[in-house]
Amino acid sequence: MGMKVVGPNGVSTPTSTRATRSTSGFSLGQTGAAAAPSAATASAAAGGVSDVSALMALQGIEGPLERRRRAIRRGGGLLDRLDELKLALLSGDADEASLDRLARSLREERADDGDPGLNAVLDQIDLRASVELAKAEMRRPRG
Repeated sequence: MGMKVVGPNGVSTPTSTRATRSTSGFSLGQTGAAAAPSAATASAAAGGVSDVSALMALQGIEGPLERRRRAIRRGGGLLDRLDELKLALLSGDADEASLDRLARSLREERADDGDPGLNAVLDQIDLRASVELAKAEMRRPRG
């Protein structure tokens, strides 16, 4: 009985201990540990490069959805400037700052997303802003 239990355990324990020591020896352990971070770093670097490439592509080639957003944002900005001007006129101020902001917004390049309905609305906003700037120019005292 002692031979059955102790014998196989005695033989297997030193063998497994030796096997563990040889596979997890310093040289193998360090090589494995060094390889994993370098592989992860290489993978992260490759991911970073592809992220930058994608970002550069997005900046260089603007899609229709982004052009539409930009056009709508510009139109909304013009409407905001027109509201500022209206409030300034109602309060009796000849607000030069509002006029300057309206003129600057009107000069911003307008993206064309190819949507005729949106372009028609934006044309009306541009026309209204131009008319208000012309009226303001006529109100200015000449000297």
